[in-house]
Amino acid sequence: MSTEEQGLSQEDAKLVTLARASRARKAAAEGAAVRDLDGRTYAAASVTLPSLQLTALETAVAMAVSSGAEGLEAAAVVTAVDPVAVHLEAARDLAGRGVAVHIADWDGEVRGVRRT
Repeated sequence: MSTEEQGLSQEDAKLVTLARASRARKAAAEGAAVRDLDGRTYAAASVTLPSLQLTALETAVAMAVSSGAEGLEAAAVVTAVDPVAVHLEAARDLAGRGVAVHIADWDGEVRGVRRT
């Protein structure tokens, strides 16, 4: 399905592509990408260490914050879990309410959009 058929803008489709690449590069359970208010993007995979466990979205948000982002415009998560199970708290902390989080499967097909 094309990004137009999925109702994604080119910028949001780019987030899905970046999230997919981050997940695949590490063979991680999830990948995520966020776009800050200045248009900068941050992509990350989930982190699983003995002392630290972060979802891909938490990692991408942390990268944005550590780079000085003051808010988010949009986000994407690539995961095998049900879209309802994706935790949005970290994105909500930075974005406030109402920012779209596109949730796609590993093939990049958007399965749902949730709002922070």
